Amino acid sequence: MAGTKIESKNCITLKGSAQLVSEFFYYGINSILYQRGVYPPESFTYKQQYGLTLFTTTDDKVKEYLENVLAQIKDWLEAGHVQSLVLVVTNVDNKEVLERWSFNIQHEAGFGPQSAKESKVGNKDLKTIQKEMRDVIRQITACVTFLPLLDCVCAFDLLVYTNQNADVPDKWGESAPCFISNSQEVRLKSFSTSVHKVDACVSYKIDD
Repeated sequence: MAGTKIESKNCITLKGSAQLVSEFFYYGINSILYQRGVYPPESFTYKQQYGLTLFTTTDDKVKEYLENVLAQIKDWLEAGHVQSLVLVVTNVDNKEVLERWSFNIQHEAGFGPQSAKESKVGNKDLKTIQKEMRDVIRQITACVTFLPLLDCVCAFDLLVYTNQNADVPDKWGESAPCFISNSQEVRLKSFSTSVHKVDACVSYKIDD
């Protein structure tokens, strides 16, 4: 994805925050897909981001899917309509939900859909924001030490929770929440752009 333009060192606009958050989702989702082996490692390349070496997919269909979803999420972030993004990992054979990675999104105090019209801006150093994002990515990577081995062919899907008044494209449809029966939840670190706050957690199936 293209780099993020910030007008000044400590000035984060609603639009700039939406770009930062959607960009984080791109690298976060790719990290999950790589670390959890949803796709073979040879289908990823690597690049430097947030001071880390991160893996991103080279599969054209996956790239197109992610870019389309995240472009829509960016628009909803700017409009104040998105509540959370959830990545669901399922067993291809029986459709059982094995993992649920949730990223819950809130507007920081004083910010909302009218912030762009009111020219409100957040005040946080970009390096601090990227450090917080880096810490979340590091936790995603570290999760492989305790998450159960995915020893089956898996697929993933993205669920986006929005406000009722969000303008939803025709090609998008409603989905079941894909909860996991008999699950364990681990909360991860959060980050804030000073406009948006993102809290992360992962739920995974445990043996009966």
